[in-house]
Amino acid sequence: MNDLYSLEHRQLQDQYDTRNLADRLQQVIIENQVSDQHRPFIESRDFFFLTTIDHRGYPTCSYKGGNPGLVRVVDPQTLAFPSYDGNGMFLSMGNIQGNAKIGLLFIDFETPHRIRVHGDAGIRPNDPLLAEYPGAEMIVRVKISEIFINCPRYIHRMSRIQTSKYVPQEGKETPVPQWKRIDAVQDALPACDQGIAEKLGGTITPEEYGAMVMNGQG
Repeated sequence: MNDLYSLEHRQLQDQYDTRNLADRLQQVIIENQVSDQHRPFIESRDFFFLTTIDHRGYPTCSYKGGNPGLVRVVDPQTLAFPSYDGNGMFLSMGNIQGNAKIGLLFIDFETPHRIRVHGDAGIRPNDPLLAEYPGAEMIVRVKISEIFINCPRYIHRMSRIQTSKYVPQEGKETPVPQWKRIDAVQDALPACDQGIAEKLGGTITPEEYGAMVMNGQG
């Protein structure tokens, strides 16, 4: 963890007289494995934010949601989480294939509280944990480099209204997302999704889908 701060970080720390504070925080809060304090919080979350890096060097930030226990602490230095059906772009998973460096942000908006994780990830299509995540296409395992609690003072306190009906559940059929009705994508859908629009009430335009999303119906 000696290389946590770059020259640019140091320049700003010196400019604002926080170099000593930054060094002390690195010593006090940054760890390289999940502690007894971190584990219950991480494993209680039903969503997190994932950052990956694409082939152009752009960071991609993605929201990942599921059931409580979405992320598993396999051991003190390893996390695992599922990848569910998405839009077929595989941006996060493809990025991980090309660059293992990722970041995870766990937030509780009700408490509030947050934990950040940096690590190296790998995709496992045949991981034994797949059996424990109905509907998952693959499992991502993360080797932790750094984990630390972040100050929560700017987190807005919010309450959960409803969980997503699209999260796969054991023994239940997962609803089909409305975007698969968009007319412009019908001829590009994979074979398993052909004919879905008719089952859902017919095709819709991108504008109609956008209106559905704005009204919380997407």
